[in-house]
Amino acid sequence: MKILIISHMYPSTFNNISGIFVHHQARELIKIGCEVKVVSPVPLEVFPMRLLSSRWKAYSEIPKSKIIDGIEVYYPRYICFPKGYLFEYLGYFMYLGIRKIVGKIYEQFKFDIIHAHVALPDGDAAMLLNNKYKKPLIVTIHGQDLQHTLYLNKKAVESLKQVFLSVDKIITISSKLKNIAINAFPFCNNKVSVINNGVPPEVIIKDECQTENSYKAKTIMSVSSLTTTKGIDLNLKAISILIKKYPDLKYVVIGDGIEMAKLKKLTIDLDLNGSVTFLGQLNHNEAMKKIAESDIFSLPSWNEGFGVVYIEAMALEKPVIACVGEGITDVIEHGKNGFLVKPKDIEDLVKIIDYLLSNSEECKKIGELARQTVVENYTWGKNAERTLTIYKEVMQNAK
Repeated sequence: MKILIISHMYPSTFNNISGIFVHHQARELIKIGCEVKVVSPVPLEVFPMRLLSSRWKAYSEIPKSKIIDGIEVYYPRYICFPKGYLFEYLGYFMYLGIRKIVGKIYEQFKFDIIHAHVALPDGDAAMLLNNKYKKPLIVTIHGQDLQHTLYLNKKAVESLKQVFLSVDKIITISSKLKNIAINAFPFCNNKVSVINNGVPPEVIIKDECQTENSYKAKTIMSVSSLTTTKGIDLNLKAISILIKKYPDLKYVVIGDGIEMAKLKKLTIDLDLNGSVTFLGQLNHNEAMKKIAESDIFSLPSWNEGFGVVYIEAMALEKPVIACVGEGITDVIEHGKNGFLVKPKDIEDLVKIIDYLLSNSEECKKIGELARQTVVENYTWGKNAERTLTIYKEVMQNAK
């Protein structure tokens, strides 16, 4: 079975961890017999933009194609505007940018299925492409579509609706997103299946990442983009309370983003300079090794479609703290293999962290159960098997 993946989220020279979850799935699909090629559209960099932003200059340095772990990845350019301007029309611009390369791919690689990751813009572009190829079309929803785009404007909602009407199957990465999709677009009820994300084999192989705690103190870890909804500020405020009871407590933050300066200022304001370390963005393997060195993984994000990093931390035997009502509730049983706190509730967060810091045996037990949960149910191998079942279903229905 030949699969064409369309995803603007995919590792590149610009960002080697962007869309790493799409790449992990592609690798596992190949292992179980699929042939895969990837089209990962890149914003077209025009001369004035490279002078204004290093980000746009970096786009221009992405190669036209690359082989990653044996997978051919193409990076065609498409017109894209800064700060999400005209985002609701981006699917059409993406279609114009990728149609030629998809045509060339099809000459040698007669794909059976088109699998787009995110509905807008990728699914929208794939829908327009499919007017020509008329292949079974699948879209995976990772969160942005139903937690942001759905509330952008009427045109964006209409674009989402058209994609959902056109595709043969909708995959959501959590029950939370499935429920949002059905509530917003009741007609897609029978089209939606939940397939949770997974962890890659290198995380499951325990010895690869297990290292000693180099911080020589109880350490809390977060790995995420530094945006408002991730709850890093909540962790900082919780630690400012707990530090009085646990003066050697350390907090390590991995990631970068628009909130970095604000979070560093908050760290100073809370007098936590000696207890908090911002490591910036690390590659995936480095981030996993840092998680392995920690004692607790806390990311009280209150707008999370799923959150692969939670199950990666669980695979490394870390007790994980997440928020009630988010995508990860498909995986975490509160008090058994992890903890779920109330969103934006510092008191609740402090209570759980305090409990874990003062109960090392319970902390260890929960970490062990967390790993068992992931190994048995939430690997990319399991994800690929479930995805292949969907592929076979849509192929059968297309006959």
